[in-house]
Amino acid sequence: MPQDERPRERLLRLGAGALSAAELLALLLGSGNAEGRSALGLAQALLAHYGRAGAGFEPGNGALASLGSAGAIDLSMVPGIGPAKACRIVAGLELGRRAAGARISKPAIRSPQDVVDLVCQHMRLLDREHFMALLLDTKNQLLASELIAVGSLDASLVHPREIFKAAVRYSAAAVILLHNHPSGDPTPSEADINCTRRLVEAGRVLGIGILDHIIIGDGRFVSCRESGIGGLWQGVQ
Repeated sequence: MPQDERPRERLLRLGAGALSAAELLALLLGSGNAEGRSALGLAQALLAHYGRAGAGFEPGNGALASLGSAGAIDLSMVPGIGPAKACRIVAGLELGRRAAGARISKPAIRSPQDVVDLVCQHMRLLDREHFMALLLDTKNQLLASELIAVGSLDASLVHPREIFKAAVRYSAAAVILLHNHPSGDPTPSEADINCTRRLVEAGRVLGIGILDHIIIGDGRFVSCRESGIGGLWQGVQ
């Protein structure tokens, strides 16, 4: 098989959703058997075996349903599988079940205090300035937090493209900026205010709102929105 058509390379290039059930199963198997059958060949044979066992189902789904209910001992009895491959299959299918049933926790950000509660204990002890972006969905729920830069805040260090590249990647509707002052005093500097204003303007052009810029000190913080600085003011996005 050409290298770029192998399951691993196809997954890296196209994503897992583009792979067939046999290709995904081949990745779990990892290798073929001593008789010269490839991992993909073994996977196809395994699906065919459990497709027959899953009579009454649509063939593709029947094979997966029967395979999903099989135990490691049953799987290890299939020619070419063995205990090690059987355990990998059972573990992979169980992870899939758990992932399908898991709920992703997305904390909602309703106020500057919510942001501080989320990050303060970590950021207040840092010995250098860390500039971060919290990426939010349309309900102001947290999608991700991105570290944008480390070091003194200036125009060359915090560039709009780094922040909005992350926002676009996560399809974020809005962004909250934050950084720490290692001195412990969260009073915004002139550089903080200028940087905030610049990023707010860039967000308006792109249609991604900057909801706030929060500066964290030692046990204290300043919200640029609540303070009405940097082009932000309370109650307006």
